[in-house]
Amino acid sequence: MTALPASMKALLLTNDGYATAPSGTVLEAMEPYVTSGTIVVPTPGPSQILVKVSLASINPSDVMFVKGLYGQPRKVGRPAGFEGVGIVAAAGSDPAAQGLVGRRVAFATGVTNWGSWAEYAVAQASAAIPLIDAVADADGAAMIVNPLTALAMFDIVRAEGAKAFILTAGASQLCKLIMGVAREEGFRPIAIVRRDDQIPLLEAAGAAHVLNAESADFRSRLREVLRAEQPRIFLDAVTGPLASAIFEAMPKGGRWIVYGRLDPSATTIREPGQLIFQDKKVEGFWLRDWMIRYPERRGAAVLDAQKRFADGRWKTDVTAIVPITEAIRRVPEELAKPNGKVFIAP
Repeated sequence: MTALPASMKALLLTNDGYATAPSGTVLEAMEPYVTSGTIVVPTPGPSQILVKVSLASINPSDVMFVKGLYGQPRKVGRPAGFEGVGIVAAAGSDPAAQGLVGRRVAFATGVTNWGSWAEYAVAQASAAIPLIDAVADADGAAMIVNPLTALAMFDIVRAEGAKAFILTAGASQLCKLIMGVAREEGFRPIAIVRRDDQIPLLEAAGAAHVLNAESADFRSRLREVLRAEQPRIFLDAVTGPLASAIFEAMPKGGRWIVYGRLDPSATTIREPGQLIFQDKKVEGFWLRDWMIRYPERRGAAVLDAQKRFADGRWKTDVTAIVPITEAIRRVPEELAKPNGKVFIAP
C-alpha cells in the first residue's frame, strides 16, 4: 500500500452537540455548520478501518446532523458525512478489519466522528461492505443509508399484507428505490409529491398513483385513492400538516411510520379518537436501530442491494459530484435541485 500522508483536506464541523433551536431542514449555507480545513489523518482503532474516500454521499440525515438536529451529537473540528465509498488504506489489529485492507468498500462512519466528507474516513469494519466490480462508485457511495432503509421499510410493507402503501417525498432517491422493489412484487405505491413534473417520473418508477399535494383537488383525490386502495402503511419523511392530513384519511388500522422531518412545522394528530377506535398507530424508523435488532436481515439486504445496482434494477440518480474544494460554495445550490443525489469528491 502507498504510504499515508500526514494530513488531509476535510469539511469540518464548527459546532459541538445539538442545536439549541430549530433551524429548518434546508441547508441554506454550509458556513454556519462546516468549514473547509486541513487536519491530521486519523489512526483507526483495533476494530476500525481507514478508508481513502473516492466519493461521499450527502443524505438528508447529513443535513440534519450538521445542523445539530439529528439523533447523535456533533464534535467540533471533526469531519462530517455519514456514508461513502473508497479503498481501505489501513486497518486496526482485528482480523476482520485487516481482511479489508486494499478492498473497495461502501462504508458508514456511524459514531466514529471521523466522517466521509474528507480525503480519509474512519469506520467500524462491521459497517463496511466489500463491493463487487459491477457496482459503480456513485452506487457504492449511496449503498447503505438509502438502499438498506428501502429494503427494511419494504419488509414492513410486505409483512403488513396490504398491497397499497403511501410515501411522502415521493421523488426522493429512497422512495424510488422502494417503488422499484414494490413493482417487482406487485405492490401499489401511492406517492405524494409537490410538483406536476414529477408525476410521470414516478409513474415510470412504479407508482400506482402520484398525487401533487399542492394541487387544488389534492384532499378530494387523496380520499378517493385511499378509499379505493385501502393502504395500511404510510412511510413519511415529511411530517407537518401534510402528513397529518394523510394519516387522518387512512383507513382503520393505518400505521404512520415517520423516518424524517422535512417540514419543521408543527405535526398534529387531527383526529386522536382514531388511535382508540380505529386502531391507528404512529411509529418511528431509524436504520441504525433496525440493523442492531435484525442482524440476520442486514446481510441478506446488503447482498440484495448490490445485486440490484449491478443488474440495473436500481440506479442512483446523480445531480452533481462536487469537488471538496468547491463544496462550501456549491453544495447548498446543488442540494436545492430536485430528483437526484449530490456527492462530494475529495
